[in-house]
Amino acid sequence: MRVCVIGAGVVGVTSAYFLARQGHEVVLVDANAHPAEVSSYANGGQLSYSYVAPLAGPGVLPSVPGWLLREDSPLRFRPRLDPHQWRWCLRFALACRASVARESTAQLLALSYLSRDAMHALLQQEDLEFGHLKNGKLIAYRSPALLDKARALVNYQAAHGSDQQVLDAAQTLAREPALAGMGASLAGAIYTPSEEAGDCRQFTQALFDRLRQLPNVQCAMSNPVSGLQREGRRIVAVHSRDGDIGADAVVLATGIGTRALLRPLGHDVPLYPLKGYSLTVPLAADDTVAPRISVTDYERRIVYARVGGVLRIAAMVDIGSANADIDPARIALLKRQVAEAFPALDLGQAIPWAGLRPATPTGKPLIGPSPAANNLWLNIGQGALGFTLACGSAALLTAQMAGLETPLDAAPFRP
Repeated sequence: MRVCVIGAGVVGVTSAYFLARQGHEVVLVDANAHPAEVSSYANGGQLSYSYVAPLAGPGVLPSVPGWLLREDSPLRFRPRLDPHQWRWCLRFALACRASVARESTAQLLALSYLSRDAMHALLQQEDLEFGHLKNGKLIAYRSPALLDKARALVNYQAAHGSDQQVLDAAQTLAREPALAGMGASLAGAIYTPSEEAGDCRQFTQALFDRLRQLPNVQCAMSNPVSGLQREGRRIVAVHSRDGDIGADAVVLATGIGTRALLRPLGHDVPLYPLKGYSLTVPLAADDTVAPRISVTDYERRIVYARVGGVLRIAAMVDIGSANADIDPARIALLKRQVAEAFPALDLGQAIPWAGLRPATPTGKPLIGPSPAANNLWLNIGQGALGFTLACGSAALLTAQMAGLETPLDAAPFRP
């Protein structure tokens, strides 16, 4: 089968690779000259397989008014005269119900564990350099009450295969001395020894380099797609700047751009861009200031991960930002918060970045056939978990496209 995969972020490249390895002829198309130039460029770097609870949860809505009134809030909302924004926000509010959040968490855990297994199998087959570390993860809490609530989530996730430990402040500092800068504000942490980290862009580039060496793959980069031509119930051509591309099947791994391609076909998807920010901090070879273990500062929603010779710091959710422009005020706030937690960390050479995470209200990606055409498939909506879920999403998609038994129940992720 000839398959056209549109989008060369981490999800698109892994999808193209899995399809090519399955024996299909693959054409990978992207508007940029290089892969991972948009949302996959400088994300948080954590491969957080055991901590994939969706943003929509029972504790979120009561916190929103306080967040919106605080200058240092991890969440910022800019209302727009956009019906899609308000529909998305309503569905997000409904997804915050405890029963929905529990179900979504279980389904995301199943997909993340599939992704972990698929990633490990891939790395046994391919020698990819992306600063990969199996260094564990700490979710650090400042509030004893929130740490106690986290115990319940640990118990719930343990029933779904997670191996996690609840640590007090002293045990946390023994595990990661770099957190000493948090001082008396540190209540404790949840430690997950199996978590990993790596550079998403480097991973995507390395896999892309391997992909284009395969004889059944064509990479058409710097080639924007303007639309899909449908005849009857089939997509018969992908309209691109360099000409029409014919294929037996088309896969959209186009993130936020998916809506523009689907709307003319009568299919709208509940994707909304959640803007996030990151800092990339160069580290000396003998650095002892930055954490060795991946860290999430829970209350401030800041993640830290060593990837290669840098510390990647990612944070914040801006709802209603129309583009990925860097807001200097948000970066300044992030630097202040990082300096409070790690006062000895040199942020003078920190490189700022902002990106739009393509998110669904429930946090679950949409993986499977589009109702717009019989040969149109979607792999979108991974949000902030694109790197973590990419390999599992690709495995689930390719099994469906081949008509094989799926490695997990595909129904929760069906578009």
